[in-house]
Amino acid sequence: MFIETEGTPNPATLKFLPGRDVMGSLGTADFASPDAVARSPLAARLFALDGVARVFLGQDFVTVTLTGAADWQTMRPQVLGAIMEHFVAGLPVLEGAAEDGLEDFNPADAEIVVQIKELLETRVRPAVASDGGDIVFRGFREGIVKLQLQGSCSGCPSSSATLKHGVENMLRHYVPEVLAVEQVDA
Repeated sequence: MFIETEGTPNPATLKFLPGRDVMGSLGTADFASPDAVARSPLAARLFALDGVARVFLGQDFVTVTLTGAADWQTMRPQVLGAIMEHFVAGLPVLEGAAEDGLEDFNPADAEIVVQIKELLETRVRPAVASDGGDIVFRGFREGIVKLQLQGSCSGCPSSSATLKHGVENMLRHYVPEVLAVEQVDA
């Protein structure tokens, strides 16, 4: 099994491409701590490595973020080995049902929310996924769009600029009801 690696805009995060589906059509899964990995044998295996701070599972990739004390020169071979062992063993990536976060918006704004989600899905998510992350709609109230950054985008030094200058400007251009974009945590 050959696993490619790619850098991301977040220097603490690498993107691993195992050459097969990871989540496939199931969406994405973000594990911000070892306490959240009960439903993912792959994330649990990665968190067992000393120095792993976050694991994100995308359609065909895995991103791993290190703690400040760890370095990629030491950790890269360990992460590659853990991912390879998982897939060679034929274990599932996830077990059980996903726990979706709730979306908060006024039902009267449903048409606006559909426009926002469509723009996020077609114009933002592909670019964010290419950097090893995801962006998830969490709400829309009084002109404020609430978004959650996941994977390599969570904690990335450039994520605030991406949200404010990229995503917010684009949404405001196409959806006049959007006044601002705010980042929310899980």
